[in-house]
Amino acid sequence: MPIPLRQQIRVGAYILKQRLTGRRRYPLVLMLEPLFRCNLACPGCGKIDYPDAILNKRLSVEDCIQAAEECGAPMVSIPGGEPLLHKEIGEIVSELVKRKRFVYLCTNALLLEKKLHLFKPSPYLTFSIHLDGLEEEHDHAVDQKGVFNRAVKAIKAVKAQGFRVNVNSTLFNNAEPDKVAEFFDYVTDELKVDGITVSPGYAYERAPDQEHFLTRERTKNLFRDVFRRGKDKNWDFSQSTLFLDFLAGNQTYECTPWGNPTRNIFGWQRPCYLLNEGYAASFTELMETTDWDGYGTGNYEKCADCMVHCGYEATAVTDTLNNPFKAWRLSRKGIDTEGPMAPDIPLDKQRPAEFVFDTLVRDAVQEIHTAAPERKASEREPEVRAKTDSAA
Repeated sequence: MPIPLRQQIRVGAYILKQRLTGRRRYPLVLMLEPLFRCNLACPGCGKIDYPDAILNKRLSVEDCIQAAEECGAPMVSIPGGEPLLHKEIGEIVSELVKRKRFVYLCTNALLLEKKLHLFKPSPYLTFSIHLDGLEEEHDHAVDQKGVFNRAVKAIKAVKAQGFRVNVNSTLFNNAEPDKVAEFFDYVTDELKVDGITVSPGYAYERAPDQEHFLTRERTKNLFRDVFRRGKDKNWDFSQSTLFLDFLAGNQTYECTPWGNPTRNIFGWQRPCYLLNEGYAASFTELMETTDWDGYGTGNYEKCADCMVHCGYEATAVTDTLNNPFKAWRLSRKGIDTEGPMAPDIPLDKQRPAEFVFDTLVRDAVQEIHTAAPERKASEREPEVRAKTDSAA
């Protein structure tokens, strides 16, 4: 079972509680990003496009636990950067598991075997290992040979020690359905992973490769082609069936970015994991002061082609609970890959894109440089007092 029953029950009870209290917007998954630095430089990712002053910053264990407590989401996804580069990642995960958060630690697996002693198998911990296809496709996606084989070796080692393992795959417009299907067969039958998470390519505006992000139309056709090849297969996805149905063009969903709020070294990122358009100092401030209606497909130009899980999985989960019979019927008959697609959201009223990334980074670097002399001065104060006392 890709999503454990314990997790399904906990998440369902959590959502029911939010509804009974009349809460309209609530998080399902905290995207906890403790650092941006990575040991790969994938051309489709813009996460490492920061100066060293920012890449060297880390969230502390206390920061991470406070974010989880403040947010209250039952699930915590830990992406990056590469979280295994964080010296305290073992303690961060241990503290979250202790609080019975369902933790998905996202990693490229290059350091996983070396760091595995930091973790203990738990029903609350899943390693979500990034694989974008078989050897040729994955090594091309990460722009480094040998990464696929090292990741596969790590998956086998992790599984042998009793950990849950999920593979996290991103598909771009050069994905070939036959090869994607072959890859899903391999991780299911050969690696026997516990689940597959799949998403269309993230539209990072700062990514070096801007040519291979998918439009919404191409996303729907690609996933129909892949799912068509998956008929009668035993692929297990760690996602709601209605979200997968949405990827295949069979559901008209609006984005709910508050379902997956992001906390990183800058604060609480507005509005989502993919878009960086400012920060809030607290989760409450994020929820209460963000212009949520100004984002999402049909509302904002940058969101026009997005169909990514961090915006739409929460929508699909809500729809599942609102319409359980629809979800059950879909699970029985499978995803339609032949019929007419659901109407899409019109784009004629979307506001134009704003480009604020450079300003945000410049201000953040200035703040770091301003704080550094003050921090050094405060660190010297005990030493100065000690010398003064000695002289007296």
